[in-house]
Amino acid sequence: MAFLGGPFGLHRFYLHGWTDTLGWFLPIPTALGLYGIRRALEFGVDDGWSWVLTPLFGFTIAACALTAIVYGLATPEKWNARHNPQAAPDDSAGRTQWLTIGAVVCSLLIGATALMSSIAFSFQRYFEYQIEEGQKISQ
Repeated sequence: MAFLGGPFGLHRFYLHGWTDTLGWFLPIPTALGLYGIRRALEFGVDDGWSWVLTPLFGFTIAACALTAIVYGLATPEKWNARHNPQAAPDDSAGRTQWLTIGAVVCSLLIGATALMSSIAFSFQRYFEYQIEEGQKISQ
C-alpha cells in the first residue's frame, strides 16, 4: 500500500487516520510532478517549468518506495508495537510473507529507477540550461 498508494498518501491514512498531515501533503508534489510531465509532453522538455516540476513525481515515488521497503523489512515486534499495540509482539499481523518480499523487491527496483531517472533528468536539464546561458553571455 505504501508503494502503490503512497504518492497519494493512502498508506498514511490507513496507518494514522484521516488527521495525518503528511498524508494530506503527499498528493501535492505528486500532482505538481504530473503537471510537469504534462507540460513536457505539451511544450517539450525545453520548457523550464517542466524540468523543474517533473522530478517531483519521481522523488515522491522514490520516497514512497523507500517507505514500503522500511515497512516490509520491519520486524514483527517493531511493527506490532507501533501499529498493532493491542496485539502480541509476535502476532502474525506483523510477519513478513512472500508477497511482502515481492513488494519490497518491486519497490526497490522501481523506486531506484525513479530516483536515478529524476536525478539524471534534473541535472541534464540544469546543465543544458547553464550552457545555453553561458553561450548567451559569450555572444
